Amino acid sequence: MALKFEVLGKFNRARAARLTLPHFICQTPLFMPVGTQGTIKGLTNNQLEEIGCQIILGNTYHLALRPGAELIDDLGGLHKFMNWKRALLTDSGGFQMVSLLHLADITEQGVTFQSPVDGKPMLLTPEESIQIQNKIGADIIMALDDVVKTTITGPRIEEAMYRTLRWIDRCIAAHKRPDAQNLFGIVQGGLDPVLRDICVRGLVDRNLPGYAIGGLAGGEDKDSFWRVVAQCTAALPEDKPRYVMGVGYPLDIVVCSALGADMYDCVYPTRTARFGTALVPEGVLRLKNQAMANDERPIDSTCTCMVCRNYTRAYLHCLVTKDAMGSQLVSYHNLSYMMRLSKDLHTSLVEGQFPEFVRGFLRAQFPKGNVPEWVCNAMEVAGVDISTCCAPITS
Repeated sequence: MALKFEVLGKFNRARAARLTLPHFICQTPLFMPVGTQGTIKGLTNNQLEEIGCQIILGNTYHLALRPGAELIDDLGGLHKFMNWKRALLTDSGGFQMVSLLHLADITEQGVTFQSPVDGKPMLLTPEESIQIQNKIGADIIMALDDVVKTTITGPRIEEAMYRTLRWIDRCIAAHKRPDAQNLFGIVQGGLDPVLRDICVRGLVDRNLPGYAIGGLAGGEDKDSFWRVVAQCTAALPEDKPRYVMGVGYPLDIVVCSALGADMYDCVYPTRTARFGTALVPEGVLRLKNQAMANDERPIDSTCTCMVCRNYTRAYLHCLVTKDAMGSQLVSYHNLSYMMRLSKDLHTSLVEGQFPEFVRGFLRAQFPKGNVPEWVCNAMEVAGVDISTCCAPITS
């Protein structure tokens, strides 16, 4: 095991921790920008360090296609190849079972993809996924799991969950660098509490360095989403990191952190930036709107990032969706927002102010008190009193 996880502050289920990895010491809750092929679109590594980015996610499937794991290994691993001195996590490639399902054939052996690059078949087995990730050299590597959308019902969900447990043993056996890379297992089971419980217990029995909650962010309703997170975090070990995969909306991260999760990743902050949408405490700011054309204010008056210090909404309105600089500047701000949110969650837990932080966050997002019912239900389970944020119910 090549990590150390130390809880520094708690409020009921929520916790702030220090996660020591081979390349960097991170603080949780922790958001990971997605750098699919070793880069965050539009931003340099120096800019990422400047905004406090601690860890980047890379994708095994795409890196294996281009530039190739052998080349990355020959050039000293992904850290050296992309000149990133902080932590890295690589996904297993399993998510492509969902996103590229029309190109994939899933069997007990593994997943056969039709390459979107040259059309040739590519077999990704648990062993091959781990071998590729060993060559890439990330601090955290993910087991190959059988991924299905949560909106699917029937025997396919149970099949995928049990296959995920069989594949984790093949991943463990194939992992040749446990002293330098941490293998995380992924909890599957769809929206079925019984299947989720079986998968959690099976993975915990294998005593892995960390655990992920997978199969969410796939179209399920929010009430089902938070209940799966709550069930899994309650059953996963207190002394290991818990990672909710594919989650990146600020509200989701606050709720999941209250329920005891530690790590998140999503393309949302950078993808939405390319469409001219900025993240602000109130939710989102659509810079394409004509109302922005003469607005001399920064994106967010409470933000101290380089973009908010130097550029107006009016200037960004001229750029977004028309000039590459626009998406770059808004991406910089959006990731700054996510890093600040993560840091504020951590600090509030360490300083014993977590409920106050959550209430302040919800008041900014829902000034009329119309906090969604699923958030209210989740916070009740998390033991966070948000009654003062909610408008009284009228008949």
